[in-house]
Amino acid sequence: MALTGRLGLLAGLGALLPLVLPSWWTLLAFWGALLAGVAADLALAGNVRALAYHRSGDTNVRLGERAAVTLTVENRGRRRVKAVLRDVWPPSAGASPRTTRIDVPAGEARRVETALAPTRRGDREAVGVVVRSVGPLGLAARQLSRPAPWRVRVLPAFPSRRHLSGKLAKLRELTGAHVALIRGQGTEFDSLREYVDGDDVRSIDWRATARRRDVVVRTWRPERDRRIYLVLDTGRTSAGRVGDIPRLDCSMDAALLLGALASRAGDRVDLLAYDRRVRARVEGASRTDLLPSMVQAMAPLEPELIESDAAGMVSALLSRVRQRCLVVLLTELNPAAIEEGLLPLLPQLTARHLVMVAAVADPRVGEMAGARGDLAAVYDAAAAERARADRRRLTAELRSFGVEVVDAPPDEIAPALADAYLALKAAGRL
Repeated sequence: MALTGRLGLLAGLGALLPLVLPSWWTLLAFWGALLAGVAADLALAGNVRALAYHRSGDTNVRLGERAAVTLTVENRGRRRVKAVLRDVWPPSAGASPRTTRIDVPAGEARRVETALAPTRRGDREAVGVVVRSVGPLGLAARQLSRPAPWRVRVLPAFPSRRHLSGKLAKLRELTGAHVALIRGQGTEFDSLREYVDGDDVRSIDWRATARRRDVVVRTWRPERDRRIYLVLDTGRTSAGRVGDIPRLDCSMDAALLLGALASRAGDRVDLLAYDRRVRARVEGASRTDLLPSMVQAMAPLEPELIESDAAGMVSALLSRVRQRCLVVLLTELNPAAIEEGLLPLLPQLTARHLVMVAAVADPRVGEMAGARGDLAAVYDAAAAERARADRRRLTAELRSFGVEVVDAPPDEIAPALADAYLALKAAGRL
């Protein structure tokens, strides 16, 4: 049972009656009529316990897009139910409308549409359904809350997919599928053609030249079926926000673009999310299943406010990957975390694999470094310059171990990482 605002107003009026009507009979008649009205309302209000709920609709939605979930309300009772229904979701699900009026005759069903505009990744689960059926006098209502389970998984936004067509065009040029074949690059023999000025003389095929009496060169294309292992650092450094986006989300976006590009290149792509234990893993996915598997694995990931275990991560990689591959570690260039954790372990990792570190740079640091407005801005600029110097020093240390480093702002990290992958292909290092 639930009391209404109208009943509260009448009850307040009844509390003032002794001041103007001192007769006890009048007061007893007023309160008796009010209680009788409440009882009548409760008797005549629709039976909300006779309602049953069923859900259908979207189960996946990309962050930034909208999903629709349908709630079917079935009246299994003998009387019509007129009520106000609220489909309750967490605030981050962005559910609308807040409430809906329903009118369900006995033995029939009605549908209620709920639109979701999520603001965070992960699983968003319906809290329940609250229905309030008010009596004809508006004094009392029957109210009931019941679970109506449904889960919508909010997938990563993948804004860098707009770069995919351009990167694929570069890949086609690189692999020879485009008319402009890249000459003298890669490690897999492709074909022979006539020599032109600028060709590498080391590519001249002397036997074919002797047979044809013209100088001919070999063309090469990058090898296919290489293995790319993407490693997402989900430790405390991934929780930092760059602008309004967590670093982890920027790393996911870059990993998705690289995964889509590498799979089109014929390479095998695996994913590992790690801090002190494996948080997510995608291995052995086919080209068509790779992206769906990656976004499903990434969707529920959240940064863990703990220091990542670099030794455990390297051990997990070396135990899973036997053949030489490209290991792409998406992390933050934090001097303390890298120098104490990753740097001592790099020799055993680089001895067996080609390693690339990708990090998201904060553009705010660059803005602070150029500020000179007042004393506080000068101190901020000095701190920013020191941070940039530490970042450059750390990058140089990583490169001294043979590690490729990609350090770019949030809106550039994904295409920059894809370009670095294509550069390795073009140089025949992958």
